[in-house]
Amino acid sequence: MPDTPDSTPASSGDTAVEPEATPLLAPREGVPPLTDTADAVRAAAELLASGTGPLAVDAERASGFRYSARAYLLQFRRRDAGTVLLDPIPVVRDGGVEALEGFAAVVNDMEWVLHSADQDLPGLAELGMTPASLYDTELAGRLAGFDRVGLAAIVERTLGLSLQKGHGAADWSTRPLPDTWLNYAALDVEVLVELRDAMAEELESQGKTDWATQEFEYIRTAPPAPPKPDRWRRTSGIHTIKNARTLAVVRALWTARDDLARRRDIAPSRVLPDSAIVAAAQKNPATVSELNALPVFGGPRQRRQARVWMDAIEHARALPDDALPPVTQPFVGPPPVSRWARRDPEAAGRLSAVRDALAALSADVAIPVENLLTPDLVRRICWDHPALVAEYGTDEDVLVDRFLEAHGSRPWQREVAGPVVAAGLRTAEESRTAEVTGE
Repeated sequence: MPDTPDSTPASSGDTAVEPEATPLLAPREGVPPLTDTADAVRAAAELLASGTGPLAVDAERASGFRYSARAYLLQFRRRDAGTVLLDPIPVVRDGGVEALEGFAAVVNDMEWVLHSADQDLPGLAELGMTPASLYDTELAGRLAGFDRVGLAAIVERTLGLSLQKGHGAADWSTRPLPDTWLNYAALDVEVLVELRDAMAEELESQGKTDWATQEFEYIRTAPPAPPKPDRWRRTSGIHTIKNARTLAVVRALWTARDDLARRRDIAPSRVLPDSAIVAAAQKNPATVSELNALPVFGGPRQRRQARVWMDAIEHARALPDDALPPVTQPFVGPPPVSRWARRDPEAAGRLSAVRDALAALSADVAIPVENLLTPDLVRRICWDHPALVAEYGTDEDVLVDRFLEAHGSRPWQREVAGPVVAAGLRTAEESRTAEVTGE
Protein backbone atom coordinates (compact mmCIF):
# COMPACT_ATOMS: atom_id res chain seq x y z
CA MET A 1 0.00 0.00 0.00
CA PRO A 2 1.27 3.52 -0.70
CA ASP A 3 2.92 5.52 2.08
CA THR A 4 0.07 7.96 2.65
CA PRO A 5 -0.96 10.04 5.68
CA ASP A 6 -2.70 8.07 8.42
CA SER A 7 -5.83 10.18 8.20
CA THR A 8 -7.84 11.87 5.47
CA PRO A 9 -7.39 15.69 5.41
CA ALA A 10 -10.36 17.40 7.03
CA SER A 11 -12.40 20.08 5.37
CA SER A 12 -11.63 23.71 6.15
CA GLY A 13 -12.35 24.52 9.79
CA ASP A 14 -12.47 20.87 10.90
CA THR A 15 -9.88 18.98 12.89
CA ALA A 16 -8.50 15.77 11.38
CA VAL A 17 -9.21 12.77 13.60
CA GLU A 18 -6.79 9.86 13.70
CA PRO A 19 -8.56 6.53 13.15
CA GLU A 20 -8.54 4.55 16.37
CA ALA A 21 -6.65 1.27 16.26
CA THR A 22 -8.48 -1.93 17.16
CA PRO A 23 -6.98 -3.51 20.30
CA LEU A 24 -5.58 -6.99 19.78
CA LEU A 25 -5.72 -8.35 23.30
CA ALA A 26 -5.51 -12.12 22.78
CA PRO A 27 -4.68 -14.60 20.01
CA ARG A 28 -7.61 -15.50 17.79
CA GLU A 29 -7.44 -19.20 18.69
CA GLY A 30 -6.42 -18.52 22.28
CA VAL A 31 -3.00 -19.06 23.83
CA PRO A 32 -1.72 -22.50 22.83
CA PRO A 33 -0.29 -24.88 25.43
CA LEU A 34 3.46 -24.81 25.88
CA THR A 35 5.45 -27.18 23.69
CA ASP A 36 7.93 -28.37 26.30
CA THR A 37 8.50 -32.10 25.75
CA ALA A 38 10.13 -34.07 22.95
CA ASP A 39 6.78 -35.57 21.91
CA ALA A 40 5.17 -32.15 21.85
CA VAL A 41 8.02 -30.80 19.69
CA ARG A 42 7.47 -33.60 17.16
CA ALA A 43 3.75 -32.85 17.07
CA ALA A 44 4.46 -29.13 16.63
CA ALA A 45 6.72 -29.87 13.67
CA GLU A 46 3.95 -31.86 12.00
CA LEU A 47 1.46 -29.08 12.70
CA LEU A 48 3.61 -26.36 11.13
CA ALA A 49 4.44 -28.60 8.17
CA SER A 50 0.72 -28.86 7.46
CA GLY A 51 0.39 -25.09 7.17
CA THR A 52 0.90 -22.84 4.16
CA GLY A 53 3.03 -19.86 3.30
CA PRO A 54 5.73 -18.11 5.33
CA LEU A 55 6.47 -18.89 8.97
CA ALA A 56 6.23 -16.11 11.56
CA VAL A 57 9.07 -16.47 14.08
CA ASP A 58 10.02 -14.71 17.29
CA ALA A 59 12.22 -15.48 20.27
CA GLU A 60 12.27 -14.19 23.82
CA ARG A 61 15.58 -13.78 25.60
CA ALA A 62 16.52 -12.65 29.10
CA SER A 63 18.66 -9.65 28.21
CA GLY A 64 19.66 -7.75 31.32
CA PHE A 65 19.18 -10.87 33.44
CA ARG A 66 21.35 -13.52 31.77
CA TYR A 67 24.84 -13.43 30.26
CA SER A 68 23.99 -15.50 27.21
CA ALA A 69 21.79 -14.56 24.25
CA ARG A 70 19.96 -17.89 24.67
CA ALA A 71 16.37 -18.08 23.50
CA TYR A 72 14.11 -19.00 26.42
CA LEU A 73 10.89 -19.13 24.41
CA LEU A 74 10.32 -19.58 20.69
CA GLN A 75 7.13 -18.50 18.94
CA PHE A 76 5.99 -19.76 15.53
CA ARG A 77 2.85 -19.21 13.50
CA ARG A 78 1.80 -20.34 10.04
CA ARG A 79 -1.42 -20.04 8.11
CA ASP A 80 -3.69 -23.06 8.42
CA ALA A 81 -1.55 -24.35 11.30
CA GLY A 82 -1.84 -21.81 14.11
CA THR A 83 0.68 -20.81 16.77
CA VAL A 84 3.33 -22.84 18.56
CA LEU A 85 5.01 -21.68 21.77
CA LEU A 86 8.13 -23.78 22.24
CA ASP A 87 10.04 -23.82 25.51
CA PRO A 88 13.47 -25.25 24.61
CA ILE A 89 14.82 -25.27 28.17
CA PRO A 90 13.04 -28.41 29.49
CA VAL A 91 13.25 -30.06 26.07
CA VAL A 92 17.05 -29.81 26.04
CA ARG A 93 17.28 -30.64 29.74
CA ASP A 94 15.26 -33.83 29.32
CA GLY A 95 17.24 -35.12 26.35
CA GLY A 96 14.99 -33.88 23.55
CA VAL A 97 17.78 -32.56 21.33
CA GLU A 98 16.93 -35.06 18.58
CA ALA A 99 13.32 -33.84 18.55
CA LEU A 100 14.56 -30.25 18.21
CA GLU A 101 16.77 -31.31 15.32
CA GLY A 102 13.75 -32.82 13.59
CA PHE A 103 11.76 -29.65 14.25
CA ALA A 104 14.58 -27.54 12.76
CA ALA A 105 14.68 -29.75 9.67
CA VAL A 106 11.02 -28.90 9.06
CA VAL A 107 11.05 -25.16 9.70
CA ASN A 108 14.46 -24.39 8.20
CA ASP A 109 13.14 -24.92 4.67
CA MET A 110 10.49 -22.23 5.09
CA GLU A 111 10.60 -18.48 4.59
CA TRP A 112 10.82 -16.93 8.04
CA VAL A 113 9.21 -13.63 8.95
CA LEU A 114 10.83 -11.86 11.89
CA HIS A 115 10.83 -8.35 13.30
CA SER A 116 14.44 -7.18 13.92
CA ALA A 117 15.80 -10.50 12.73
CA ASP A 118 19.40 -9.84 13.72
CA GLN A 119 18.31 -9.84 17.38
CA ASP A 120 16.80 -13.32 17.32
CA LEU A 121 18.74 -15.26 14.69
CA PRO A 122 21.81 -16.01 16.89
CA GLY A 123 19.72 -17.63 19.65
CA LEU A 124 17.74 -19.63 17.12
CA ALA A 125 20.94 -20.76 15.41
CA GLU A 126 22.19 -22.15 18.73
CA LEU A 127 19.26 -24.57 18.50
CA GLY A 128 20.05 -25.49 14.89
CA MET A 129 17.32 -23.27 13.43
CA THR A 130 18.35 -21.18 10.42
CA PRO A 131 15.98 -20.01 7.67
CA ALA A 132 16.23 -20.82 3.98
CA SER A 133 14.93 -17.31 3.29
CA LEU A 134 14.06 -14.33 5.44
CA TYR A 135 11.71 -11.35 5.60
CA ASP A 136 12.45 -8.72 8.25
CA THR A 137 9.44 -6.47 8.87
CA GLU A 138 11.42 -3.98 10.98
CA LEU A 139 13.99 -3.48 8.22
CA ALA A 140 11.18 -3.31 5.68
CA GLY A 141 9.74 -0.41 7.66
CA ARG A 142 13.07 1.40 7.57
CA LEU A 143 13.40 0.92 3.83
CA ALA A 144 9.84 2.15 3.39
CA GLY A 145 10.70 5.37 5.23
CA PHE A 146 8.47 4.80 8.26
CA ASP A 147 9.37 7.09 11.14
CA ARG A 148 8.55 4.45 13.79
CA VAL A 149 9.43 0.82 13.14
CA GLY A 150 8.81 -0.93 16.46
CA LEU A 151 6.47 -3.90 16.08
CA ALA A 152 3.51 -2.23 17.81
CA ALA A 153 3.91 1.00 15.85
CA ILE A 154 4.26 -0.64 12.47
CA VAL A 155 1.34 -3.04 13.08
CA GLU A 156 -0.85 -0.12 14.06
CA ARG A 157 0.16 1.87 10.99
CA THR A 158 -0.25 -0.89 8.44
CA LEU A 159 -2.94 -3.14 9.91
CA GLY A 160 -4.85 -0.76 12.19
CA LEU A 161 -4.34 -3.02 15.20
CA SER A 162 -3.05 -2.13 18.65
CA LEU A 163 -0.78 -4.77 20.18
CA GLN A 164 -0.46 -5.48 23.88
CA LYS A 165 2.78 -4.19 25.40
CA GLY A 166 4.57 -4.70 28.68
CA HIS A 167 6.69 -7.88 28.83
CA GLY A 168 9.38 -7.45 26.18
CA ALA A 169 12.06 -6.66 28.78
CA ALA A 170 10.96 -9.35 31.23
CA ASP A 171 13.20 -12.12 32.56
CA TRP A 172 12.14 -14.88 30.18
CA SER A 173 14.32 -17.39 32.01
CA THR A 174 11.63 -17.35 34.72
CA ARG A 175 9.83 -20.66 35.18
CA PRO A 176 6.96 -21.24 35.13
CA LEU A 177 6.16 -18.54 32.60
CA PRO A 178 3.13 -16.47 33.67
CA ASP A 179 -0.01 -16.76 31.54
CA THR A 180 0.07 -13.04 30.75
CA TRP A 181 3.58 -13.40 29.34
CA LEU A 182 2.54 -16.30 27.14
CA ASN A 183 -0.38 -14.26 25.83
CA TYR A 184 2.04 -11.43 25.01
CA ALA A 185 4.44 -13.85 23.31
CA ALA A 186 1.71 -15.38 21.16
CA LEU A 187 0.58 -11.92 20.04
CA ASP A 188 4.09 -11.14 18.78
CA VAL A 189 3.58 -13.62 15.91
CA GLU A 190 -0.22 -13.36 15.64
CA VAL A 191 -0.23 -10.93 12.69
CA LEU A 192 3.41 -11.08 11.60
CA VAL A 193 2.62 -12.81 8.30
CA GLU A 194 -0.12 -10.27 7.56
CA LEU A 195 2.38 -7.53 8.36
CA ARG A 196 4.88 -9.10 5.97
CA ASP A 197 2.30 -9.02 3.18
CA ALA A 198 1.42 -5.38 3.89
CA MET A 199 5.07 -4.34 3.91
CA ALA A 200 5.77 -6.26 0.71
CA GLU A 201 2.95 -4.33 -0.95
CA GLU A 202 4.31 -1.04 0.45
CA LEU A 203 7.84 -1.68 -0.78
CA GLU A 204 6.57 -2.78 -4.18
CA SER A 205 4.65 0.49 -4.54
CA GLN A 206 7.89 2.39 -3.78
CA GLY A 207 10.01 0.33 -6.17
CA LYS A 208 12.17 -1.04 -3.33
CA THR A 209 11.39 -4.75 -3.43
CA ASP A 210 14.77 -5.72 -4.85
CA TRP A 211 16.59 -3.51 -2.35
CA ALA A 212 14.76 -5.21 0.50
CA THR A 213 15.48 -8.69 -0.88
CA GLN A 214 19.19 -7.92 -0.93
CA GLU A 215 19.11 -6.60 2.63
CA PHE A 216 17.20 -9.61 3.95
CA GLU A 217 19.65 -12.01 2.34
CA TYR A 218 22.58 -10.07 3.75
CA ILE A 219 21.18 -10.40 7.28
CA ARG A 220 20.35 -14.07 6.79
CA THR A 221 23.88 -14.98 5.68
CA ALA A 222 25.88 -12.55 7.84
CA PRO A 223 28.52 -14.27 10.00
CA PRO A 224 28.55 -13.63 13.74
CA ALA A 225 30.05 -10.27 14.65
CA PRO A 226 33.62 -10.59 15.95
CA PRO A 227 34.16 -9.71 19.61
CA LYS A 228 34.90 -6.04 20.15
CA PRO A 229 38.41 -5.37 21.46
CA ASP A 230 38.91 -3.93 24.94
CA ARG A 231 35.27 -4.31 25.95
CA TRP A 232 36.25 -3.35 29.48
CA ARG A 233 36.77 0.22 28.27
CA ARG A 234 33.00 0.54 27.91
CA THR A 235 32.64 0.48 31.71
CA SER A 236 30.34 3.34 32.66
CA GLY A 237 32.26 6.11 34.41
CA ILE A 238 35.69 5.05 33.11
CA HIS A 239 36.14 8.47 31.49
CA THR A 240 36.87 9.89 34.97
CA ILE A 241 40.03 7.77 35.28
CA LYS A 242 43.26 9.24 33.86
CA ASN A 243 45.84 6.96 35.50
CA ALA A 244 47.14 3.78 33.81
CA ARG A 245 47.46 1.81 37.05
CA THR A 246 43.90 2.67 38.03
CA LEU A 247 42.73 1.65 34.58
CA ALA A 248 44.48 -1.69 35.08
CA VAL A 249 42.39 -2.23 38.21
CA VAL A 250 39.22 -1.47 36.25
CA ARG A 251 40.30 -3.98 33.61
CA ALA A 252 41.08 -6.65 36.20
CA LEU A 253 37.78 -6.20 38.05
CA TRP A 254 35.82 -6.11 34.78
CA THR A 255 37.51 -9.33 33.61
CA ALA A 256 36.87 -11.09 36.93
CA ARG A 257 33.23 -10.01 36.80
CA ASP A 258 32.86 -11.16 33.20
CA ASP A 259 34.32 -14.58 33.97
CA LEU A 260 31.98 -15.01 36.94
CA ALA A 261 28.96 -13.79 34.96
CA ARG A 262 29.69 -16.17 32.08
CA ARG A 263 30.09 -19.19 34.37
CA ARG A 264 26.83 -18.44 36.16
CA ASP A 265 24.96 -17.14 33.10
CA ILE A 266 24.07 -13.90 34.89
CA ALA A 267 24.13 -10.44 33.34
CA PRO A 268 27.41 -8.79 34.43
CA SER A 269 25.65 -5.73 35.83
CA ARG A 270 23.81 -8.03 38.24
CA VAL A 271 27.08 -9.53 39.45
CA LEU A 272 28.72 -6.17 40.14
CA PRO A 273 27.63 -2.74 38.84
CA ASP A 274 30.02 -0.60 36.81
CA SER A 275 29.87 2.11 39.47
CA ALA A 276 31.32 -0.30 42.05
CA ILE A 277 34.19 -1.25 39.72
CA VAL A 278 35.14 2.38 39.14
CA ALA A 279 34.81 3.23 42.85
CA ALA A 280 37.06 0.33 43.87
CA ALA A 281 39.66 1.26 41.28
CA GLN A 282 39.73 4.86 42.47
CA LYS A 283 39.86 3.97 46.20
CA ASN A 284 42.44 1.22 45.63
CA PRO A 285 41.72 -0.73 48.87
CA ALA A 286 44.69 -2.50 50.41
CA THR A 287 42.71 -5.16 52.28
CA VAL A 288 39.46 -7.07 52.06
CA SER A 289 38.18 -5.04 55.03
CA GLU A 290 38.82 -1.79 53.17
CA LEU A 291 37.11 -3.23 50.09
CA ASN A 292 34.05 -4.28 52.10
CA ALA A 293 33.79 -0.76 53.48
CA LEU A 294 33.06 0.59 50.01
CA PRO A 295 29.47 1.02 48.75
CA VAL A 296 28.04 -2.18 47.19
CA PHE A 297 30.98 -4.33 48.34
CA GLY A 298 29.63 -4.40 51.87
CA GLY A 299 26.51 -6.35 50.90
CA PRO A 300 26.25 -10.06 51.76
CA ARG A 301 26.50 -11.22 48.15
CA GLN A 302 29.61 -9.15 47.48
CA ARG A 303 31.22 -10.21 50.75
CA ARG A 304 31.06 -13.81 49.53
CA GLN A 305 33.01 -12.76 46.42
CA ALA A 306 35.37 -10.40 48.23
CA ARG A 307 38.41 -12.60 47.68
CA VAL A 308 37.70 -12.70 43.92
CA TRP A 309 37.60 -8.91 43.70
CA MET A 310 40.62 -8.44 45.96
CA ASP A 311 42.69 -10.91 43.93
CA ALA A 312 41.87 -8.94 40.79
CA ILE A 313 42.91 -5.65 42.43
CA GLU A 314 46.16 -7.13 43.73
CA HIS A 315 46.95 -8.62 40.33
CA ALA A 316 46.57 -5.21 38.70
CA ARG A 317 48.71 -3.58 41.38
CA ALA A 318 51.53 -6.08 40.74
CA LEU A 319 51.70 -5.53 36.97
CA PRO A 320 54.91 -4.08 35.56
CA ASP A 321 54.57 -0.65 33.97
CA ASP A 322 54.89 -2.01 30.45
CA ALA A 323 51.82 -4.24 31.01
CA LEU A 324 49.53 -1.36 31.96
CA PRO A 325 46.83 -0.29 29.51
CA PRO A 326 47.33 3.03 27.73
CA VAL A 327 45.36 5.89 29.23
CA THR A 328 44.10 6.89 25.80
CA GLN A 329 42.09 4.20 24.10
CA PRO A 330 43.83 2.97 20.94
CA PHE A 331 41.67 3.45 17.89
CA VAL A 332 40.83 0.78 15.36
CA GLY A 333 40.03 2.74 12.23
CA PRO A 334 39.41 6.48 12.10
CA PRO A 335 39.60 8.57 15.29
CA PRO A 336 36.47 10.18 16.74
CA VAL A 337 34.97 12.66 14.29
CA SER A 338 35.26 15.45 16.86
CA ARG A 339 39.05 15.31 16.36
CA TRP A 340 39.11 15.36 12.58
CA ALA A 341 39.15 19.13 12.09
CA ARG A 342 42.34 19.40 14.14
CA ARG A 343 44.11 16.24 12.98
CA ASP A 344 43.13 16.21 9.30
CA PRO A 345 41.07 19.19 8.05
CA GLU A 346 40.89 17.74 4.55
CA ALA A 347 39.31 14.52 5.85
CA ALA A 348 36.87 16.62 7.88
CA GLY A 349 35.93 18.51 4.72
CA ARG A 350 35.37 15.26 2.83
CA LEU A 351 33.16 13.90 5.61
CA SER A 352 31.07 17.07 5.75
CA ALA A 353 30.50 17.06 1.98
CA VAL A 354 29.67 13.34 1.84
CA ARG A 355 27.32 13.55 4.81
CA ASP A 356 25.47 16.46 3.21
CA ALA A 357 25.14 14.54 -0.05
CA LEU A 358 23.86 11.40 1.70
CA ALA A 359 21.38 13.43 3.77
CA ALA A 360 19.90 14.83 0.57
CA LEU A 361 19.71 11.34 -0.94
CA SER A 362 18.09 10.02 2.24
CA ALA A 363 15.33 12.61 1.98
CA ASP A 364 14.88 11.88 -1.72
CA VAL A 365 14.49 8.09 -1.43
CA ALA A 366 12.94 8.09 2.09
CA ILE A 367 15.51 5.75 3.62
CA PRO A 368 17.55 6.55 6.76
CA VAL A 369 21.15 7.50 6.02
CA GLU A 370 22.46 4.60 8.11
CA ASN A 371 20.57 2.15 5.88
CA LEU A 372 21.98 3.71 2.74
CA LEU A 373 25.52 3.16 4.04
CA THR A 374 26.77 2.37 7.52
CA PRO A 375 28.31 5.39 9.30
CA ASP A 376 31.53 3.42 9.78
CA LEU A 377 31.98 2.95 6.02
CA VAL A 378 31.33 6.63 5.39
CA ARG A 379 33.95 7.61 7.97
CA ARG A 380 36.49 5.14 6.64
CA ILE A 381 36.20 6.21 3.03
CA CYS A 382 36.65 9.86 4.01
CA TRP A 383 39.51 9.31 6.47
CA ASP A 384 41.40 6.72 4.40
CA HIS A 385 40.83 8.51 1.08
CA PRO A 386 44.53 9.17 0.27
CA ALA A 387 45.38 5.49 0.75
CA LEU A 388 42.35 4.47 -1.31
CA VAL A 389 43.49 6.73 -4.15
CA ALA A 390 46.83 4.93 -4.10
CA GLU A 391 45.05 1.57 -4.20
CA TYR A 392 42.16 2.23 -6.58
CA GLY A 393 43.16 5.32 -8.57
CA THR A 394 41.84 8.86 -8.84
CA ASP A 395 38.47 8.11 -10.45
CA GLU A 396 36.14 8.68 -7.50
CA ASP A 397 33.31 6.58 -8.92
CA VAL A 398 35.60 3.57 -9.38
CA LEU A 399 37.27 4.14 -6.01
CA VAL A 400 33.98 4.31 -4.12
CA ASP A 401 32.42 1.34 -5.89
CA ARG A 402 35.42 -0.91 -5.32
CA PHE A 403 35.72 0.16 -1.69
CA LEU A 404 32.04 -0.49 -1.00
CA GLU A 405 32.17 -3.86 -2.75
CA ALA A 406 35.22 -4.89 -0.72
CA HIS A 407 33.39 -4.00 2.51
CA GLY A 408 30.17 -5.89 1.90
CA SER A 409 27.85 -3.17 0.63
CA ARG A 410 24.94 -4.57 -1.32
CA PRO A 411 24.62 -3.91 -5.08
CA TRP A 412 21.67 -1.56 -4.55
CA GLN A 413 23.70 0.52 -2.10
CA ARG A 414 26.60 0.75 -4.53
CA GLU A 415 24.23 1.75 -7.31
CA VAL A 416 22.17 4.29 -5.34
CA ALA A 417 24.54 5.70 -2.72
CA GLY A 418 27.91 5.09 -4.36
CA PRO A 419 27.68 7.86 -6.99
CA VAL A 420 26.42 10.29 -4.33
CA VAL A 421 29.44 9.57 -2.12
CA ALA A 422 31.75 10.02 -5.11
CA ALA A 423 30.10 13.34 -5.92
CA GLY A 424 30.55 14.46 -2.31
CA LEU A 425 34.26 13.60 -2.45
CA ARG A 426 34.62 15.62 -5.64
CA THR A 427 32.80 18.55 -4.07
CA ALA A 428 35.17 18.49 -1.09
CA GLU A 429 38.20 18.44 -3.40
CA GLU A 430 36.83 21.34 -5.45
CA SER A 431 36.24 23.35 -2.26
CA ARG A 432 39.75 22.64 -1.03
CA THR A 433 41.27 23.63 -4.37
CA ALA A 434 39.27 26.85 -4.40
CA GLU A 435 40.54 27.71 -0.92
CA VAL A 436 44.14 27.07 -1.93
CA THR A 437 43.96 29.06 -5.15
CA GLY A 438 41.70 31.75 -3.78
CA GLU A 439 39.21 31.30 -6.60
